[in-house]
Amino acid sequence: MSLTAAELGRKIKSGEVTAVQAAQEALDAIAAKETAVNSFVTVVDRDKVLAQAENVQKQIEAGEYADSPLAGVPVAIKDNMCIEGILTTCSSKILNNFYPTYTAEAVLNLQK
Repeated sequence: MSLTAAELGRKIKSGEVTAVQAAQEALDAIAAKETAVNSFVTVVDRDKVLAQAENVQKQIEAGEYADSPLAGVPVAIKDNMCIEGILTTCSSKILNNFYPTYTAEAVLNLQK
């Protein structure tokens, strides 16, 4: 899928694509290219990502996120933004085993 975030958001909102399909495609692209480009410090477990996408899709279908043009669009969070329970190293060896106990406000805002 070669779309802008806004285009993908419109397709998800219209039902042409689901949030789960978008997440699967993003994960497949990461799996296919990550060893060559090495752009991610941490890739969240596939099952966890798909479960979250399924939850968002149900909310979209229930009419939630009506005003959100990016609901269901997969995003990557930079490794210096804390997400509770997800390895966050800031690309520093000193933080090579840091799992935050909170989620950064910026990430929480993206999740809304």
